[in-house]
Amino acid sequence: MFYYLFQYLDQFDLPGAGLFQYISFRAAMTVIVSLLISLFIGKRIINYLRRKQIGETVRNLGLDGQNQKQGTPTMGGIIIIASIVVPVLLFGNLNNVYVILMLITTVWLGLIGFLDDYIKVFLKNKEGLRGKFKIIGQVGLGLIVGITFLLSDEAIIRERIPVTEASEQEYTDLPMVTNDDGESFFLRDHKTPLTTIPFVKNNEFNYKWLVWFAGKHADKLVWVVFILVVIFIVTAVSNGANLSDGLDGLATGSAAIIGTTLGIFAWVSGNAIFADYLNIMYIPNAGELMIYAAALIGATIGFLWYNSFPAQIFMGDTGSLALGGIIAVFAIVIRKELLIPILCGIYLFESVSVILQVSWFKHTKRKTGTGRRIFLMAPAHHHFQKLGYHEAKIVTRFWIIGLLLAVITVVTLKIR
Repeated sequence: MFYYLFQYLDQFDLPGAGLFQYISFRAAMTVIVSLLISLFIGKRIINYLRRKQIGETVRNLGLDGQNQKQGTPTMGGIIIIASIVVPVLLFGNLNNVYVILMLITTVWLGLIGFLDDYIKVFLKNKEGLRGKFKIIGQVGLGLIVGITFLLSDEAIIRERIPVTEASEQEYTDLPMVTNDDGESFFLRDHKTPLTTIPFVKNNEFNYKWLVWFAGKHADKLVWVVFILVVIFIVTAVSNGANLSDGLDGLATGSAAIIGTTLGIFAWVSGNAIFADYLNIMYIPNAGELMIYAAALIGATIGFLWYNSFPAQIFMGDTGSLALGGIIAVFAIVIRKELLIPILCGIYLFESVSVILQVSWFKHTKRKTGTGRRIFLMAPAHHHFQKLGYHEAKIVTRFWIIGLLLAVITVVTLKIR
């Protein structure tokens, strides 16, 4: 809203109005406002939930400090969602297709998580929303994202082709630009879904290669494959974030680290100069996602004020499902989805620990009649609790690992 207001005022040469045209300024303002919103409304929501006795029902898993969590207010994801949506509406360009997709993702999965928490807390059903309905919601979001990429004329990658004698003959129908150094380029827009392969030279991967056998029908079939990949990624990452939300501050702090990294990628991918220097895909209008990333950072850090050990509030599925979906869709939008296993290594580790634990238990029970376990308890963070590590130490070490993975992810920009 402020973006459009000051864009209008700028034509009257009002002092300072032009600042709102700079992404860096709006991103800085977004972080501040998002942080203040989460801090301001956080305490009020906590007090309201306590008065209404909307607290977490903790299952007895034999973990140290578990009983102290009983009755702690939950559904705190409402704070995160409000702290993201409001600043983005205030400072973001709402005509940008990527910003619209991120807002839809936030509200969509936030509502699914809210329904799950509502059933658990208010209807006293420990199972919450049935798994198939969560999957349907995640699949629905994947369809929205994939179809938007297919239909939107803004969801493109722009290639800069140096002007040479050969290119002048081949690309006469393409527009041409000249940079500040006097170098001229042809501009060619790509609609085919592409992504980035980490640590590989000439690292653009075309999903069309997966349907090479389709011949002339490949241009249509590739979108079916891409949409299926999007659905898988959204489902996997949102569930991974959900599994990680088992210790005070673990999911929140990890999301802040991941959100910062994704914001860096959005900034360089949406800037033609940086994209050219780093030899990465230039994605027009992706720089606007810095506003959303700034809101995500401010919201998670502000929520961490109340969610750090000992937690005054839990985010519940309202927050964890939304954060996972946000990370997944953000990575897809900036064509970095293949970096998710590295960047979201904590979520991957948590998910794999559960899969291995359940699979091995079922396998050994079928073979020997007695189920055996790989971990003392899954997800993995509970395994370390069983080993006697303090909750705060486990969370801090997971954050350190998350920071290391984030640095490695950023380094993939140049190491190929």
